[in-house]
Amino acid sequence: MLLEGYRRFREDVWPGERLRYELLSERGQRPETLVVSCSDSRVDPPTVFGAAPGELFVIRNVAGLVPPYQPDGGCHGTSAALEFGVRVLKVARIVVLGHAQCGGVKAAVEGAPPEASDFVAPWMALAGQVLGCAPNSASRADRLSLCELAVVRLSLENLLTFPWIAEAVAAGRLTLHGMQFDIHTGVLANVGPDGLEPIE
Repeated sequence: MLLEGYRRFREDVWPGERLRYELLSERGQRPETLVVSCSDSRVDPPTVFGAAPGELFVIRNVAGLVPPYQPDGGCHGTSAALEFGVRVLKVARIVVLGHAQCGGVKAAVEGAPPEASDFVAPWMALAGQVLGCAPNSASRADRLSLCELAVVRLSLENLLTFPWIAEAVAAGRLTLHGMQFDIHTGVLANVGPDGLEPIE
C-alpha cells in the first residue's frame, strides 16, 4: 500500500510539485506556522489546513500535549522540536490542534490500556490536572469532550513556561492559538475560554 502510494505520488503529484520541492531543497524550510497535533491517524494537519509541503512545521505526539519547560538533560522530543521551530525557524505562530475522540485524553481520564503503561500512562499523567474540568454529573461523552478542550488549554499554558516562547509572545513576534478538529463533522473550531467557536 505504501509503495503504491509512493508510485502515485511520483506519477501524479511530483511533476506538478517538482519546482516547489527543488526550491525547498535549495533554500531550506521557512514555515510560518508550527502545529502541535495528536498522532491520531485521522487528524492530519496538512490535510486539515490544506497546506503544501514546506508550509507547516508539525510536531505530533499522543494527545498533542505540550509538556512544561524542563531542561533537565533528558530526552524531550516535543520540547526539542518546539525549540527548533521557535528559535531556529522563527515561526510566527503556534497552533495547538486538539481533536474529538482523542485516545490520549481518554487514557488520561479513564486510564491507559494495560499494554500502554510504559510510556503512554506517564505521558498522559502530565495532563492529570484537567481531570477536574467536568462536573461529576457530566456524561462520559461530555466529560471526554470537556477534557479534550482542557488539554488544548493546558498545552497553551505550558507553551508559556518556555522562556523563549513567552519572550517572543510578549514582543509580538509569536502568537499562540488553540483549535479543535471534529473528525465526525470535519469542522475546525477555535478553542476559547468558554468553549468552541466554529471557523466558517
